[in-house]
Parts: sequence; structure tokens; C-alpha cells
Amino acid sequence: MRHLLSWVTFFFLLSVPNSHAAVFHSQSFTLANGMQIVVVPNTLSDALVQMVWYKVGAADDPSGASGVAHYLEHMMFKRTEKLESGEFSAQIAALGGQNNAFTGYDTTAYHVSVSAKHLALVMQMEAERMRSLNPAVAEAVTERNVVLSERQERTENNPIGLFYEKLRTTFFAEHPYGRPVIGWRKEIEKLDLENLKVFYNQFYAPSNAVLVVSGNVNVADVLRLAAGTFGRLAAGEKRTSLSLPPVMKLPAKQSIVMRDARVKQAFWTKQILAPSYREAPQKALATGVLLEILAGGEVGLLYRHFVMDKKSASGIDARFDSDTRGPSVFSLIAVPSLDNDLAVLAKDIEAYLHKLAQKGFSQASVDAAKKRFLDSAVFARDRLMAPAQILGESLAIGLRIEDVESWPSHIRAVTPAQIDAALRSLLAQKHTVSGMLLPEKEGGAL
Repeated sequence: MRHLLSWVTFFFLLSVPNSHAAVFHSQSFTLANGMQIVVVPNTLSDALVQMVWYKVGAADDPSGASGVAHYLEHMMFKRTEKLESGEFSAQIAALGGQNNAFTGYDTTAYHVSVSAKHLALVMQMEAERMRSLNPAVAEAVTERNVVLSERQERTENNPIGLFYEKLRTTFFAEHPYGRPVIGWRKEIEKLDLENLKVFYNQFYAPSNAVLVVSGNVNVADVLRLAAGTFGRLAAGEKRTSLSLPPVMKLPAKQSIVMRDARVKQAFWTKQILAPSYREAPQKALATGVLLEILAGGEVGLLYRHFVMDKKSASGIDARFDSDTRGPSVFSLIAVPSLDNDLAVLAKDIEAYLHKLAQKGFSQASVDAAKKRFLDSAVFARDRLMAPAQILGESLAIGLRIEDVESWPSHIRAVTPAQIDAALRSLLAQKHTVSGMLLPEKEGGAL
């Protein structure tokens, strides 16, 4: 490592890997222009995954211009100073690879899967579009219509999409998370090339990006290639803060009932305000283990109780994502079994959770859940996409390499008392929105 640093010091400020690394054994470096480079060697195949994560997402859309982050993601496959429109994807396909991108509320990411021998070309093209995007006006108009069609298909023509959009705008009233990632139709229709250029120039720069390369690579080679491509770019404006405002308190617990003739299967959901890892690490870790206890597949308590034992639900799940820049959400979702009333099922789930909170969780059940959690990290280590996804997202929302690599030790330290407290906190939370999506012929309310 010292020999390597002797010739790359000009380009890099070394971030020493955590000596207790236990998940991906990643190595992290920072280019002189501020771009973070993370390398996860994996020799199980001849392939690699490269992901570039930008520390910007739909939550950063300007007021009145919702959807611009997602719109720009589409446009990143258009013309640059050196690449023709579509050439990026065409070249990757010609190499037998795949590429795509996605926009979330907090981040935007671009990923390529290809043979490791083509890393130089992939980096060259990715660096090219980071600062040299140059689409034509006509292309921007055409792609805006594509985005509008996507919104119509996924949301406006989809009752589930409409339902969740209403849930989210109610839950995150007056908050950046309350806007749809794709944007509001009337605001998308007004977006143009100038909106894109302003957003692109402000946020798409090395100092606001993280590169993760996972696969059959040599660390020194990755650093050399990164220095010769991304390292030549101007740093751009570095963001001073990734924080988002707190949510506006709801006047009372909210309930939404939506009926639609296109709905074939009714379901219930409840969204509960929950701590993110950035806000409260220990609480988020305990809530994560709680999620595994409640919804860890067929061994999860909810599935065993409502699907296998009572047979009142044909499906039940819970979700929680602590990797957010702002507040997080713990959600419950349930589908009733045939001839069972959805409102009754919802009340039964609430009552069951309260009983669990009163009883508390045994050390054995907590240990079993933590073991399943830790085993998942072992499996993730052997996949190329997982480290690029997990490390990239974590770093892009403002966490550290150590937060990911030391995750197993933090999970092992979670106690039954902390998990009990996490459940009680969720049940006591007043910032909640419940919802039912029903066929048009069904009645009933929460």
C-alpha cells in the first residue's frame, strides 16, 4: 500500500480502511477534486459492476420544477461533447454488458455491468457525461414526453400508483419527500432544457459524486484509471449539507380509503414515522432487527400468526429503510384471505403488535433474527451489485465507510430491550397514515 501511495499521492487523499472491516473489506480513496472512489475486489468472476452515485435526488428538485432530477437521469443517455445520443448504452451492449440508472429522493445512480477488461472504456464514457452533457432541444422535448408517458403508465393509469402517491403526499405534507420522484404532471410539462442545464451544472460534479467499482479488479488499476478520467474534471460546487427539513406534524392520525373498479385485490397499509440512521443510529439499528423479527419471510412473526395460524391474511409484510437523508418510514402491508374483512384484519394487526410490545421479545428470538441479518451480509459479499449498491447509497446520503463495514458488530450489540423500545416507539408515534385500497364494490372504512 505504501508503494502504491508513493505515486498516486498527487491524485488521492487516502481514507484508511476500517481495521475492523467485516462486510465488503472495501478500500476508499478521494481524488484531489473531491470525488470518492471505493473499490471492492471480488475474484469470483471476470466481471465488474461500476456505479456512480450523485448526492442529489428528487428531494432536491426546485420548487415548481418537480421531476427535474428524474428527467435529467433520462437525459444522461443523450449527446455529450464526444458521444452521440444512445452511444453510451450501445457501446456497453456491444461489449456484452448492461447499464441502467435510477432516481430516488436522496440520490441518483448510474450502473454498468461488464467484463472487467473494459473498465477503462466504461470510466472514460462515464466521466465524459459527468461534465459534458450537451443534448439538443429537440431531444429534451422528446424525452420529456417519454417521462410524461411513464407517469401516465405507472401512476395515473395505475390505482396502486395513485394510492401510494396520495399516501405519501399526505404523510410528507409540505416536505420534499411528499413530491413524487417522477414529478407532478403540470410541472413536468413546463420543464425544458434550461431547467436541466441549471440542475446538471449545480449537482453533477466530482465533488458531489461517489464511484464504486466491485468485481475482478486490481485496486491500483482502478485508482490509475479513475485519476486519468474523473480526476481530470473540475471539482464543481461541493454541497455544504445533505440534510433535509423535519416533517410537518400531522394534526391527527390520518386515514385514506380509495376505491377503484380496476382493483382486483384489496389491501391495507400503515405508514409510521421512524428514525433514519443519520438521525438516530441506535434506534434505527434496533428498528431494523425488529423488522427482521416481524417480517423475516415465512419465519417472521406476522406471517406465522396471520397467514399460517389464523389464516386471516393471504399476505403480510413490513418495510423499513433507514438509509435516508431525511426522516424514514416504517410501513405495514396486509392482504386479507378470501372472505375475510380487511378492516377487521387491520385492527387485529394493531392489537397483535400491542400484545408483542407488552410481552417483549426473548433473547432467543432476537438472536435468531440477528443471525439471519448477519447471514444476509455474507451472501451480499459474494454478489457484484450488492457492495456497489449498499456502499454507494450509504456514502451518497452522508454516511461513512465505517458505518457499513462495522454494521455486523453494531447489529450484534442490539439488545432485546432496545427492540422492545423500538416497537413501543412505533406504536406510540402519532405521525401515521393508514390506507385501504379497495375494489369499487367494497365498502367499509378504517
